[in-house]
Amino acid sequence: MESFTRVVQAAALACGLALATTAFAVEPQSGAKAPVQSSGDAVCTRCHDESESKPILAIYQTKHGVRGDSRTPGCQSCHGASENHLRDKALPVDVVFGDRKSETRAQDDACLKCHKGGKRTRWDGGQHQANDVACTSCHVVHAPTDKVTYKKTQAEVCFTCHQEQRADVQKVSAHPIDAGKMVCSDCHNTHGSAGPKLLKMNTVMETCFTCHAEKRGPFLWEHQPVTEDCTNCHTPHGSNITPLLKSRAPFLCDECHDGPHDSPNAYGPGAAVGRQGSGGGYGDRSAAGRACMNCHSMIHGSNSPSGAFLHR
Repeated sequence: MESFTRVVQAAALACGLALATTAFAVEPQSGAKAPVQSSGDAVCTRCHDESESKPILAIYQTKHGVRGDSRTPGCQSCHGASENHLRDKALPVDVVFGDRKSETRAQDDACLKCHKGGKRTRWDGGQHQANDVACTSCHVVHAPTDKVTYKKTQAEVCFTCHQEQRADVQKVSAHPIDAGKMVCSDCHNTHGSAGPKLLKMNTVMETCFTCHAEKRGPFLWEHQPVTEDCTNCHTPHGSNITPLLKSRAPFLCDECHDGPHDSPNAYGPGAAVGRQGSGGGYGDRSAAGRACMNCHSMIHGSNSPSGAFLHR
């Protein structure tokens, strides 16, 4: 009797496994991707194992290795069927990522099959795509952590190419990129943008106002260069003049406002100042202290009834 019970239990277990297998093989609903069978990866991982110089198997510690998600790709989803490679290990797989000798477009297409739309809508024709920067130039898939997706390490990846900006963020006045409180992607959409310099917004102004909303206005007295482009006066990645100014006042102001400022005295730091007949002294107060901002402290715009940009 006991042996008969075991036979019945074994038969029931076999039926259950058969039903589960059948359910797993059913075609997914319209629009969904078919589940990736682990056996597909097993073909690759028989050779590409922990002995590889690169952490190949570490992909199973990332979102690309979540076996319980039907959207998860397999090795061949990205690297192609690679039938020639399976027959002869000396031949490369169909798509070799991170290899400059391979066609960049083929590498990008493999990623964009899944990662399309949203922030990547404007990838085609973008500055990175036009300069043959592939997805894997910045992203590392077979690693537990992708540096470019973390605040503390993202700039390190960007500075691999953007060396001038690396130097700028080390200057006296800079956005807190080096401190890890701000990252390049706070202002730039590296996957493509309708704005200049791959900015997230359509203009420099809109991008700056994302954080500096108090400079947006509208104001009763508006400063024309401010309403045109913040970079008329500021250099965004870093400067040795605070706050991120291209040059010091009054010299920065003099680029547009040249000549004496309604004063009988000669203009400039070395000019004599005072009543007529008095000699010596320092230049007029437009060149001392905070220079023009001694009076025009609301330089981004003012609602003061006293006049344009005057302090309140």
